[in-house]
Amino acid sequence: MEAMTSILPIIIYILGSILLVVLIILGIKIISTINKVDKVVDSVEKKVDSLNGLFSIIDFITDSMADVSDKIVDGIGFLLGKIFSKKKKKKIKKERDEDNEEE
Repeated sequence: MEAMTSILPIIIYILGSILLVVLIILGIKIISTINKVDKVVDSVEKKVDSLNGLFSIIDFITDSMADVSDKIVDGIGFLLGKIFSKKKKKKIKKERDEDNEEE
C-alpha cells in the first residue's frame, strides 16, 4: 500500500507532463495552420477585390437594360391605352348619341 502511495503520484506527474507537451505541440501546429489559412483568405480577398470592377460594370449594364426595357414597355402600354381609349370614347359617344335620339 505504501508503494502505491509513492508510485501513483509519480505516474500522474509523468502523464501530466506528457499531456502538457502534447498540448503545446498541438497549439504550435494550430497557430501555423491559422497563419496558412490567413494567407489563403488574404489571397482570395485580393482576387475578389480585383473582380469588383467587373461586377460593378455588369451591374450598371443590367440596370441600364432594365431601364430601357421599362421605357419600351411603358411606351407600348401608353400607345395601347390611347388606342383603346379612343375606341371606348367613340363607343360612348355613339351610345350617348343613340340615347339622345331615342329621347
